[in-house]
Amino acid sequence: MRATMSLREQRVATMAAKPDLVLHQLTKRYGEGPGAPMAVDHIDRTSRAGDYCCLLGPAGCGKTSTPRMTAGHEAASDGDIVLGGRNITNLEASARGTAMMFQSYALFPHLSALDNVAFSLKMRGVDKATRQAKAQDLLQRVSLGHLAARKPAEMSGGQQQRVALARALITEPRVLLLDEPLSALDPFLRIKMRAELKGWQKSLGMTFIHVTHSQEEAMALADQVVVMNAGRIEQQGSPHEIFNAPRTEFVARFIGGHNVIPLQNHKVAVRIDKTRLARVAKPAGAPQLPATVTGVEYQGTYVLLTLRSPALPDDGELNVMLGEAAFDADRWQAGETAHVCWDEADVHGLAA
Repeated sequence: MRATMSLREQRVATMAAKPDLVLHQLTKRYGEGPGAPMAVDHIDRTSRAGDYCCLLGPAGCGKTSTPRMTAGHEAASDGDIVLGGRNITNLEASARGTAMMFQSYALFPHLSALDNVAFSLKMRGVDKATRQAKAQDLLQRVSLGHLAARKPAEMSGGQQQRVALARALITEPRVLLLDEPLSALDPFLRIKMRAELKGWQKSLGMTFIHVTHSQEEAMALADQVVVMNAGRIEQQGSPHEIFNAPRTEFVARFIGGHNVIPLQNHKVAVRIDKTRLARVAKPAGAPQLPATVTGVEYQGTYVLLTLRSPALPDDGELNVMLGEAAFDADRWQAGETAHVCWDEADVHGLAA
């Protein structure tokens, strides 16, 4: 019997003492050799038990491969996944204590809602009466008990989503992983289902890991937002932290709502609602840029103006958000010249 543990074993033992979901140096390569494409690049991340975490980023950033590895639907190339004190990196998907809700919902078209929900228990050998009773209870919890006999084609998109959620919950996972669960819904239903997802997560007390490319969705749902870029975590924190203190140009641009401005050989971000327009230049030395209005969009409670400035590389674009009343008091038109200005206190520095 060995007297000492390897460094990797010591690391995993330390992570196993915690009740959280821990990803350590998690890596996914597609192919072999040093030149193989890297989908996820040695990421470290801890999700506290009961958190709602959104993985946010553009296509190809690794946000989908990460939960698929966590759920066991893809093999990790390297690193460790530890859940509730247990290293699950190499376990079968059914033995991990996780469940995944897929973007397509992946419901069986020939089965009723009840049998779709009960299917995983059937595969585990649970008797019919027990699994159907549990499935019926879950359908009741998602307000679909009266539609238990319907097949997916006889249900709306929102109803299908709730069936998929009930099916994922029937195995009583510790972590539910959701792959773009709202992307197939129309905008009105998407907002409604956001509220329902958050409510279910809170009532269940379960950890949700939610993949999305929608900044608005992540801000509305998450306790923690993880912004990913090129297989790495660019920044993670609360929605308030991510929006008000983006660390890099990528985060500021991707999260939206910011102008990125190069000043004295470094970049800064200024929120578009903190950026103002003037018809006359401010005194010399005041922070400002000359610009031309290129677009005016009425958004209801505010008007979004798009401008281009010759002081920015490639006549870079700027945005200014004006309240409806402020815009009505001094209207701007495309083609007008302006001076974009801001207060020093509203400037946020960005890392290189």
